[in-house]
Amino acid sequence: MIPEDLRYTAEHEWVAGDGTGAVRVGITHFAQDALGDIVYVQLPDPGSVVAAGDSLGEIESTKSVSEIYAPVSGTVAARNEALGDTPEVINTDPYGAGWLVEITPDDPTAVDGLLTAGAYRELAES
Repeated sequence: MIPEDLRYTAEHEWVAGDGTGAVRVGITHFAQDALGDIVYVQLPDPGSVVAAGDSLGEIESTKSVSEIYAPVSGTVAARNEALGDTPEVINTDPYGAGWLVEITPDDPTAVDGLLTAGAYRELAES
C-alpha cells in the first residue's frame, strides 16, 4: 500500500504535490500500522516555519509517542483540524482524510529530492 503518485521520507512521511504550491503531508500506511491505534496528534499552527528533518509534531498511540518530521522546509499553510477529535482516522485512511499538515515549501524543487514510491518500498521492506 504505497501510492505511486506520492513522494516519501525515510522517516515514513508522505508528500502529495510537486512543490509549486502547498504540499500535503501525512504518515504512511507502514508507519500507522507500526504505531497501532492512534489516540492523539499534536500539530504546528498555520504560519509556523519548519525546517526539513526537524520535528513538527507528535503522534501518540496506545504503544508509543512518535515524532513527525518535516519533509521539506517552509511555512505551515494548514493543519488537519479534524484530527483533534478523530485522530484514529490516520489508521483507517492515512493517505486521505488522515493527512496531517500542508506546507508551502521554501524551495519548490525540494520535493524532487524525496524518495520515489519504488525507493520507499525498498526501504520499508528491508
